[in-house]
Amino acid sequence: MKKKSFSVLGIFILLLSVSIFSCSRSPYPGFEEAENGVYINYHEKGEAGEKALLNDVVTLKMKYYLDDTVLFNSNMLQEPLKFAMIEPTFEGDLYAAIELLHIGDSATVVFPADSFYLVTAGIPELPEFVTPGSPMYFDVRLLAIQTEEEVKAEEHEMLEQMKKEEQLLLKDFIASLNDKVEEKESGLFLIEEKKGRGRLPEAGDVLRLHFSVSGIDGMELFSTFEREPMDVTFGEAFDTKGFDEGIGYLRKGGKLKLIVPSSLAFDSVGRGQMVPPYSTLIYEVELMDILSKKQVEREAEAKQKAEEAKAKQAQNEETSKIQTYLKKEKISAKPTPSGLYYVEIEAGTGAQAASGKEVKVHYTLFNIEGKQLQSSREMDQPFSFVLGQGQVIKGWDEGIAMMKAGGKAKLIVPSALAYGATARGEDIPAYSPLVFEVELIEVVEE
Repeated sequence: MKKKSFSVLGIFILLLSVSIFSCSRSPYPGFEEAENGVYINYHEKGEAGEKALLNDVVTLKMKYYLDDTVLFNSNMLQEPLKFAMIEPTFEGDLYAAIELLHIGDSATVVFPADSFYLVTAGIPELPEFVTPGSPMYFDVRLLAIQTEEEVKAEEHEMLEQMKKEEQLLLKDFIASLNDKVEEKESGLFLIEEKKGRGRLPEAGDVLRLHFSVSGIDGMELFSTFEREPMDVTFGEAFDTKGFDEGIGYLRKGGKLKLIVPSSLAFDSVGRGQMVPPYSTLIYEVELMDILSKKQVEREAEAKQKAEEAKAKQAQNEETSKIQTYLKKEKISAKPTPSGLYYVEIEAGTGAQAASGKEVKVHYTLFNIEGKQLQSSREMDQPFSFVLGQGQVIKGWDEGIAMMKAGGKAKLIVPSALAYGATARGEDIPAYSPLVFEVELIEVVEE
């Protein structure tokens, strides 16, 4: 049998044809498929060296996007991204791509958006802006690789530096105060700003307090001074250890400034971005009254009865309020069987609103006395919802369904079709009939 032979040129042509055939079958033109299933396009190559391993912490710059929409860009952040490496969540994902990179490498990787959202992100369904099967691109530049031990050492060093800085700031802050500062055995500092009268609190007392809390830089984090005072049971953990101790030095009518070092606050842990680790907190506290638990319970009971009586009165007066409004506005419309009054202002000429369809609406809300409470027009933000799905009050589901796109109407909504016995802040107490001026901007067609 005669053997076939190939020339060098023939072999080259054969390899070239295989390469072209392979590229033509690639789902992502311009991207090479790596052995681990990653589709990647390198832009710059860093120095050859270590690559990220499982549990290593990588620092990188990253942008990810769909064909026509940028979803995230780390350049908008103050610091680059930093996260630990985990096992790939699917073949060819971002973690698998980072495994290929050396420090200094810059590349774009691509994979199905479905896989990212449904597998890596773990959400139950694709967002509306994602077309099933569409590609998702990640531009990545690897800046650093650290082991877990290196990261822990770095964090420890940083925390030690923050601890030293707190001590210096605290010392300077206390030195800057002209007032008499008293240091307690626990490390709490306090200044008596106003003397109170009577006895000191005892365990179980309910302290009615106004207080504010700020950072040592003066930035206010919380305050009750522009609202109702807060009831705190003395002897029970409420806030920081420093605060819980400090309120025990108050007498009725007294005011204290509490300087609470982090050792009596949130220490090395902090409390989110507003309270970093090793943050000294400053409290201004005023004791309005000392009450027993029985007094507080009696107050709450009396308040509840007063609110129930007010709600009952509002319920009894609701019908007359609606009739007064109709007479004042010269409205002769008859209510629907549910009690809704629908007054057409301008007939629409577009699509009919119907249950199950998404609608976009502009609205202005008034109470039955005519006071404007809210307006989507002033916010320049139409409200969208799916009609007939209980996403809005019953009066809206019924009233909007009577309209066509482009139409305008007034809805006079009894409380039974609005919020009923539930108050919605001071402007909408229990059993409040409401008035809406609505414009149906669009009925979204699928």
